[in-house]
Amino acid sequence: MSIEIRELTPDDREQWDSYVEQSPYASLFHRYDALEVLSEHAEAPLHPLVGFKGQEPVGLFPVFEVSKGPLTAAFSPPPRLAVPFLGPALLNLGKLKQRKAERRHRRFVDGCLERVTEEIGPRYSKFGLGCAYDDIRPFKWNDYRLTPWYTYLLDLTGGPEIIERFSSDARRNIRDGDGVSFAIEEGGVEAAERIIRQVRRRHENQNRPFGPTAAYVTDLYERLPEGTVRPYVCRVEGEFVGGIVALEDDDTVYRWQGGVRPETDTDLAVNDHLDWHVMSEAIDRGLDAYDLVGAGTPRINEYKAKFNPAVQTFFTVEHGTWPVTTLVNLYRRLA
Repeated sequence: MSIEIRELTPDDREQWDSYVEQSPYASLFHRYDALEVLSEHAEAPLHPLVGFKGQEPVGLFPVFEVSKGPLTAAFSPPPRLAVPFLGPALLNLGKLKQRKAERRHRRFVDGCLERVTEEIGPRYSKFGLGCAYDDIRPFKWNDYRLTPWYTYLLDLTGGPEIIERFSSDARRNIRDGDGVSFAIEEGGVEAAERIIRQVRRRHENQNRPFGPTAAYVTDLYERLPEGTVRPYVCRVEGEFVGGIVALEDDDTVYRWQGGVRPETDTDLAVNDHLDWHVMSEAIDRGLDAYDLVGAGTPRINEYKAKFNPAVQTFFTVEHGTWPVTTLVNLYRRLA
C-alpha cells in the first residue's frame, strides 16, 4: 500500500496537534498555532502535509510558500523568523523493522516533495531538519544539497551540581554577584518586547539583519500554551540590563533570543546569571536539556562552550534549478 499525502486545513488543527504530540521528531514550532504565526509573519501560505498508510499517520511536513516577484520558493521553516529547523516529523516508525521503516520513510518524503512540486511549483526549496532527524538520505536521493549546522546541548539531568562542570570563570561569575544588587525574574509580553528591541539594536549596531519583530514574539507568547515562551529579565538596582526569551517544550528549554551584551556599564556578568537562572528553573521543572541555540559562530561559541555542552549536528537541505546569481539574490532577500 502506498503513502497518501493529504493537506490538512485549519479545521483539522486538533488532529494535526495530536500527531505532533505522538512524534518524537516534532518541535514546539510544529504545533498548529505556531505554524499559523509563522505563516502570518512571513506572509507565506502554509501547506500542512500529512502522510497516511491506510488510516495510520506516518509523518507531518509543514511547508511554506514564499513568493518574491516571479520567483516561488518552498521553505520549512520560513526565513527571517529565527526558527533554525522545522521540516518533517515522522510517526509510527519505531515499531517497524529497519527495511520496512526505511521504505515507509522514503515513500513519505518522496510523496511530500511530489505534492510540493504540484501545489507550489517552487524554483527553490530549503528545509531545516531537526537534530532528531538523523536519516537525511531520502532528501539526498532526491538530489537535495546537504549542509550541516551545529548547536550546543547541555544535559540538565545532573541537577544543580552541573555547575561544577562549567569553566572556572563561569562558576566564579555565577557564584559571585560582584557586590551588585540585581534580580532576575520571568516576565510577560512587555518583557519579551523589551528583550527583542535590545537584540534588534545590537544587530543594527553591528550592521547585521534581524528578522524577528516584537509583534511576532508577542503572537507566539499569546497563542502558544502557557509556559512555552518564557521571557527572563535581569535588572541591576532596578534598571533593565538584559534578558533572554527562552522557549520550552516537554523536555528541553531553548536559549532562543537575547543574551546580548548589555548596553549599560555594569560589573555584573549579566548573561552568566541569566543563563544559570534559566537552567536552574528548568531543572526545578524537571526538564532534561538546555539548547543554547547555535554553535556555528566562533566568537559566540567561546561564551557558550564554557557551560560544557555537547555539540549536536543538524542539516538543512536545498534544491534549486535557476542560475546561481538569481539564487544568491534570493538568499540576500530571504535567508
